[in-house]
Amino acid sequence: MTAPAIRVLIVDDHPMVADGIEAILETYPEIDVVGKLSNGNEVIAQFDRLSPDVILMDLNMPEMGGLSATEILLERHPSVRILILSMHDTPEYVSTAMRHGARGYILKDVPTEEIYTAITTVMAGETYLCTGASASLSPATSDGRETLTAREQTILLQLALGKSNKDVAGHLNISVHTVETHRKNIKRKLGINSTAGLTRYAMEHGVLQGTGVEL
Repeated sequence: MTAPAIRVLIVDDHPMVADGIEAILETYPEIDVVGKLSNGNEVIAQFDRLSPDVILMDLNMPEMGGLSATEILLERHPSVRILILSMHDTPEYVSTAMRHGARGYILKDVPTEEIYTAITTVMAGETYLCTGASASLSPATSDGRETLTAREQTILLQLALGKSNKDVAGHLNISVHTVETHRKNIKRKLGINSTAGLTRYAMEHGVLQGTGVEL
């Protein structure tokens, strides 16, 4: 029995780039390009209709960029594989993308066959980094702690302000279960077991700066 085609969604605000990638991928019968979108808001709104297995996601786009879209999509659809497609090969870009949950990172100037290889690799449950990005990961901060993602920092702020999981979920339009998962991950990354400890960490590291909260 033939395996179903891999459903790929291209998200890039440069039509020539998106069209070029689509033309490349259409040469592979085991890949089905289900759509081309131009920003993060569009992919979030149309995800259910398009139902992609893999998303090729640009980083810098109008309205909503690739990092924010990646984080939101993975909260709602944990099984989707997101491959960041970028012109930037600096360590900061690569490590930030991977911390946000991307399964891989490839540069826009990679050879044609490498895009195909990246897609099949992440579909197999593995991580893929192109040659220009493979040495750029920095998984921990200088004090040995894992770095919080942007969404985790947002949730940390809300929790440090005394908000309940339900309040945070309503504020960010996500489920209570998702907030609980983020909360556990934040505590694990920071090595902190209590809400009071999270508040103190937030204060000491400037997360609460400008909020008027004092310890």
